[in-house]
Amino acid sequence: MKYLITGGCGFLGSNLSAEVLSRGEELIVFDNLSRHGASFNLEWLQEQGKFHFVHGDIRNPHDIERTLEEHTPEIIFHLSGQVAMSTSLEAPRRDFEINALGGINLLEAVRHLVPEAIVVYSSTNKVYGDLEHIEYEETPTRYVAPQYPDGFDESLGLDFRTPYGCSKGSADQYMGDYAHMFGLKTIVFRHSSIFGGRQFATYDQGWVGWFVQQALDIQSGKLKEPFTISGNGKQVRDIVFAGDLVRCYFSAIENIEQTRGQVFNIGGGMENTLSLLELFSMLESKLNVKMAYRQLPFRASDQKIFCADFKKATQRFGWRPTINKQEGIEKMIAWCANS
Repeated sequence: MKYLITGGCGFLGSNLSAEVLSRGEELIVFDNLSRHGASFNLEWLQEQGKFHFVHGDIRNPHDIERTLEEHTPEIIFHLSGQVAMSTSLEAPRRDFEINALGGINLLEAVRHLVPEAIVVYSSTNKVYGDLEHIEYEETPTRYVAPQYPDGFDESLGLDFRTPYGCSKGSADQYMGDYAHMFGLKTIVFRHSSIFGGRQFATYDQGWVGWFVQQALDIQSGKLKEPFTISGNGKQVRDIVFAGDLVRCYFSAIENIEQTRGQVFNIGGGMENTLSLLELFSMLESKLNVKMAYRQLPFRASDQKIFCADFKKATQRFGWRPTINKQEGIEKMIAWCANS
């Protein structure tokens, strides 16, 4: 099979790219290398095997059209994107051009040039908005949503908030529409929090990796002042390790008749939920550090809790996460310590 991965030098993209190479399949990586860490991931991938690299920008329809014309991929993982909510507030037009317009550029190119290709889109739980209509309970370490003991499934109402939610949500909806109106084989994954190797986390994106790095910097003496968090630290997410997501993507395309035109909430599930405070407690125990922090105001439209109910994915293509949060955090610590 011939795979095209847009954003293939990003965190998830590089993990998927490495898996394609390990399977001996043909790979085309499309990336503009603008994100921190992308160039390092490209160099790492070049050590894993041979592939075609296209230095292209998803905002330019000619870049993606030329790529599809030249390589005619059979499977496309569309991961190119602006991935930080805070960045979308700083530059809404850029966010729109990358996420919403970039999604249309890809879909139109696929429709006209490779209409039989499978397109898997990396969407986000932010399409569900801030979830302030949900009833919450507050415990000493986390928020709880008692009416959703298994998390949120795909029937949860869409509610685009922030430019990031609007742009990702627009592409999310176009993916489904192009499946229904033009017969494209699209799959949408609405991801919860992702972490793992090859993730160069920042304050704005990749919170597990970011706080693991803060803990390591405290341990080494590099960080002497308290770091900052937004809100009270009781916000909850379910976390899913990159290796489990790689399995998810490949399982979905192997079962395309059950997944085409469908949307799936993908995350670690209720067993793998963590609040910031609970992550800090885990890191203090594992690394023998004190996680000293200062509180900033809550981020705009921050969800108090999101946990993906992934039962639909299990039913349709047999996927569920296998790496629990304890094992995943240990792997993340090892990656950050050696990166």
